Amino acid sequence: MSLAARHLEAAGIPTVIVGSARDIVEECGVPRFLFVDFPLGNPCGKPWDTKMQYDIVGGALELLERAWQPRTTVQRPETWAEGAADERWRERFMWVGDDNRAALAAAGAARRQAQSGKHEAGKRKAP
Repeated sequence: MSLAARHLEAAGIPTVIVGSARDIVEECGVPRFLFVDFPLGNPCGKPWDTKMQYDIVGGALELLERAWQPRTTVQRPETWAEGAADERWRERFMWVGDDNRAALAAAGAARRQAQSGKHEAGKRKAP
């Protein structure tokens, strides 16, 4: 997305990148970056938390309007954690260990099997 943003900016279309991988995005030199300290794949907040999502998108639009210099980064104040149950999300995010390895392997096998069936069905329908 960072490279696409740079290309759009060169064509005169302003952009804002909303993301979590601060070091990577800033290294690419995007014009405007709204950093959220969330797990990867969740740049606009927690699923079904519409207030959080609305606030983050609003922050991105505000950054688009108010960025005064190139390579501007703004960090959002929202946090992923909600109480003691969520405070250690970084340690648990994408964790693979002895306690969940078998369950993850089984879920992956089931997902690949389901995708394989969809792929085969699509091949049969094609003219």
